Amino acid sequence: MRIKPREQILGVWRSLLTACYHDEAWVWGGRNGSNSISDAEQLLCLLYPATEIDGFGLERPDEIADDIREVLSPLGDNDLKIGERVVWLLEQYIDRHTEGEPGTATELPIFAAGSYLASSNGDEPTPAQRALDVVDSYSMSLTLCLAALKFLRGFSGPVAERAVGRRTRLAVELVPRIERLDARVNVRLTAAMVGLIRSFVVNTVEPRSEAGQAMLSMLNQTGGPPEAVVHAVQQRLDRVRIRLRNDATLSQVEGVDLDSDDMLFECGWSWGIVRKAAGIDFVDMAIADQPGHAIARPYLHFTVVALDGINDLTSVRTRELDLLNGQQRRLAEALQLRWDLAQRYWAAVARFGSGRWPLEDIPWRTSDGEESDYFSLIVSAVLMQDLLNREADDDDLDRAATIFDELARRGRIIRRFTEGDPARTMHTPGVSLRLLGSEELDGPLLLWTVSDYATVLLKRTLQAARLSGTIETRDQLMSLAQATMDHLDLRAFREGPATGLWDDPSRLFGGGVESLLPSWYLTERVVECMVTAARMYREPPLRSPTSVTRAMELLMEAEHLLNREMLELSETDMSAGRTALTLAEQRLERARKLIDERPGTAVSLASQALLELDELAYARSDATRSV
Repeated sequence: MRIKPREQILGVWRSLLTACYHDEAWVWGGRNGSNSISDAEQLLCLLYPATEIDGFGLERPDEIADDIREVLSPLGDNDLKIGERVVWLLEQYIDRHTEGEPGTATELPIFAAGSYLASSNGDEPTPAQRALDVVDSYSMSLTLCLAALKFLRGFSGPVAERAVGRRTRLAVELVPRIERLDARVNVRLTAAMVGLIRSFVVNTVEPRSEAGQAMLSMLNQTGGPPEAVVHAVQQRLDRVRIRLRNDATLSQVEGVDLDSDDMLFECGWSWGIVRKAAGIDFVDMAIADQPGHAIARPYLHFTVVALDGINDLTSVRTRELDLLNGQQRRLAEALQLRWDLAQRYWAAVARFGSGRWPLEDIPWRTSDGEESDYFSLIVSAVLMQDLLNREADDDDLDRAATIFDELARRGRIIRRFTEGDPARTMHTPGVSLRLLGSEELDGPLLLWTVSDYATVLLKRTLQAARLSGTIETRDQLMSLAQATMDHLDLRAFREGPATGLWDDPSRLFGGGVESLLPSWYLTERVVECMVTAARMYREPPLRSPTSVTRAMELLMEAEHLLNREMLELSETDMSAGRTALTLAEQRLERARKLIDERPGTAVSLASQALLELDELAYARSDATRSV
C-alpha cells in the first residue's frame, strides 16, 4: 500500500469527527476509557499533523486549504469557528485533567494513567494506584502542550486583528480565552517537564550479579573474558559516565556509583517518578517534590517514549517559535542533556564490539533477564533516533535495514500468522511490563501493556529510509514500510462508529472483536507515522552518481546542438522552429538547475530537449534534400 500522508491524515480527521463530535459536544474516551494519556492521544490525532506538517495548519483561518476546510466543516463553516473549536477542545482537556483553582498556586495538573493500568493478579487496582503518573503521560502532555502553544500563538494574531479591526463578537470573546488557555497550558508543560526529569535514572550494576550477567550476555558477542568486556564497555562509555556523574545532577537518585571502574551501568527512564528522586527546588509545584514509587531502573519502552517527547521539545520548530519561558528553558536544558546521554548510551550498547552487534542478536535481553523481539525493536528505535541527530553511516543503515527486516518477519508483519503463533501477543493484547514499585500503594503489582509493535516498526523504518544514502537500501526500507502499512490498514475498522480508525485486530488475527470503540493509543501512533512520512517526502530524493554523470553527458550534448541550431536561425525568424528552440533552451536551463538535487529529472528534461533539437535538424535536412 502506498503511503499517502495527506490523504490518510485527512481520512483520520474525517473519521475522528464522525466518531467524537455530535450535536456540538465532544465524546471523550475510547476503548480504554478516558484518562490523561488517552485524551491527549485523541487530541493529538488532530493537533499533531496540524502543527508539524506545512499545509495542514489551522491557526490562520484565511489560509486553511480547501480540502482541510471541507473535512473539518462539522466544526464550523465561518473563518474563525474551526480555530475556536480547537480552543474549546483544549480548554476541555485542561479542565478534565487539572485540580485546584485555575491561575492560582493551587492549580495542579493531573497525569494519572487511570484506565490504562492493569493488575498483574486480577485484583482491581486501588484508587491511589489509578492516580499514579507514568512517563507516557508526561511525554504525551509535553507533545500536546507544545502543539497547543504552536497553535495558540499562531491563532492569537488573526483573532486579535478581527477583534480590533472588525469587532466580530467571536473574536472579541476568543482573545481572553486564548490568553487564559495559554497560561494553563504552560503550567501543564512545566509540570510534564519536571515529571520527566524526576523519572530519569542511572542504574549501576555489579558485573557478577544477575543483572550484570544479563547485560554481559548481550554485550559479549565474541565470547571474550568478562573482565575484558567490562573494561571495553567502560572505555566506550567513559564520556557518558563522566557527564552523568558531573552534569546530570538535577533530581539525581542517591546510591549511584559512577566512580568505580569495575561497574556496569545503564541509564534511561523508569516508568514514573523514581523513589527517593531528589526534588527540584526552583519549581514551585507539587510535582517538583512529590514522592515517587518507580524502581530505580530504566525501562526500554519508557525511555523511547521520553526521548520522542523531548525530541519535540528540542526541535528546530520549537526553538524558532520561542515557545518556552525562562524556567522552562532551564528544565529543557536538563532534559536535552538526559536525552543526549540516553541516546548515546543505548546507541553505543546496541553497536558495541567489532563483530556482530548486540542488537543483531535478537531477541534483546534486558538487565532484569526478560527478553523479547519488542525490546530489540525498541533498542533499534533509540539507535535510529541517535542516527537522525548525528551523521549516519551507510554501513549502520544497511545493517539496521537487515534488523528491521528480521523484526518484521519475527513480528509476522511480512509473514502470515499461524495457529497459536506466539508473535500474536506482541500485537494483541501486547507486551506487558511490570511497574515495579506500584505495589507499594497497598495494591497489586500493576502492568503496563504496549501493543505498538507495528507502528514503532513503521516509524523507525521511515526514519531509516529518510537517512539512507544508498538507493538499494532505501528501496528495501520503503518496501518494508509499505508492507507494514498494509498490515496496519488491515487492522483499521471497516464498519461501526470507529470506521477509518484503529484498532480491530480480529480482522488480521482472528477471534472476536474486542471493542467497536477506537483505540486512541494506536490511532495516534499511526498518525505519528504519517507525519514522519510527510517529513521524509519533503526531503530531496537520493542522488545516484551515475544519474548525475548521465545527466551531465546529455546536457553537454544538448547544449552543443542548441548552440549549433542557433547559428542557423535568423534573428527575425518567428517560425515554429524559433518556438521549439526557445522551449528546448528553457528545458536545458531547468535541467542544469536540477542536476545536483534531482539528476533523474535533469536526464528527462535533457532527453526531451534532444528530441526537439533532433526534430529541427531532421526537418532542415529534409527541406534541403527537397530543394
